[in-house]
Amino acid sequence: MAKFVYQARNQAGASIQGVIEAATPQNAANQLLQNGVIPLHIDVQKQDMSLWRQLRRQLGIEKPGLDDLILFCRQCYSLNKAGVPIIRGFHLLAESNRNPAFAEVIKDVANDLEGGRELSAAMARHPKVFSPLFINMIRVGESSGRVDEAFLNLHQYYERDKETSRQIKAALRYPSFVLIAIVIAVVILMMFVIPKFTQFYAKNGLTLPLPTRIIMSISNFMADYWFLILGGAAVGIYSFIRYINTEAGRLWWDEMKTRFWAVGGIVQRGVLARFARTLALALKAGVPVLQAINVTARAVGNEYMSTKIISMRENIERGESMLRAAAKQEVFTPIVLQMIAVGEETGRIDEMLEEVAGFYEREVDYDVKNINSLIEPLLTVGMAGLVLLLMLAVFLPMWNVVDMIKH
Repeated sequence: MAKFVYQARNQAGASIQGVIEAATPQNAANQLLQNGVIPLHIDVQKQDMSLWRQLRRQLGIEKPGLDDLILFCRQCYSLNKAGVPIIRGFHLLAESNRNPAFAEVIKDVANDLEGGRELSAAMARHPKVFSPLFINMIRVGESSGRVDEAFLNLHQYYERDKETSRQIKAALRYPSFVLIAIVIAVVILMMFVIPKFTQFYAKNGLTLPLPTRIIMSISNFMADYWFLILGGAAVGIYSFIRYINTEAGRLWWDEMKTRFWAVGGIVQRGVLARFARTLALALKAGVPVLQAINVTARAVGNEYMSTKIISMRENIERGESMLRAAAKQEVFTPIVLQMIAVGEETGRIDEMLEEVAGFYEREVDYDVKNINSLIEPLLTVGMAGLVLLLMLAVFLPMWNVVDMIKH
């Protein structure tokens, strides 16, 4: 498929121009005619992207992020609320957008709108930027004539999602830094400090205790074969990354993230908060229940939890209530299940799911604020114990040196 730049006239006789994707110029002309547009001139679009821009695009450096989507949704809501024509508004956003790749996407959407496509269909042509949830929300907004509300709801959803992600990252940041610091400290001791003591003990012909011999053997191996250790670590990291990028590996790793001591519960509650918030948003917009659950499963960002949500959808398809389907997954707390039960009983499941999301978000916020008080003492004790073990193994033979000097 190629892109063609066209000049044409619409049904009102006004001159328009844009870009359309088709296999041949004839196919492009047929598409325009089907949309009620009379083509006047069609040319292949020239690609003037520099090699550096192409490399950045391939590496995903210019890929629109969550902040770009938040700003985009807010701007679209404001433009629609102010009564600015949607095509004109999208052209304005494309010209002023700070991300070149996102600006091109917005411009493509505007061109598709000029060619007669619906907004949701135009956005669906860019699945790497607009998620299934995003497209379904816009589609529902189009059918109900409330596209501005759809953009506002998406803006609020992405802002809350960003805050939840920030809290989870904050919970993982401190223990990660401490563990990295421990590894670096041990490597420095083993490769640069302990070998000096080894040389000293060898010159004095001291009899070394077993712990000291073990530590010094490890130190000698690290000093002599550091390149093998470094290469093995690189291969191990590369293999691990390759594995977690496979379907089975991603499923295993996402499950492990919910089971890690101290932080696993935070990760799981963060994912469940995203699930409840996304499902509530979709149901509130009028998306059918099964379709909403299916879209939500792809939006939670955790393959393990996605399988739970899909299993929940399958149970509902068999005629079970949402309460029973959720209880079977064994990931929701009793309080949350009670909220879902009330929602089903009153017919306000979307409101109750919003309460569920708020409940989990508050728990995540509380746990993040208190996680340092739980992990910091344990990491400190663990690091102190490791250093003490190394120091004792190194300095135990020093007592023999003192005895030799006394005698």
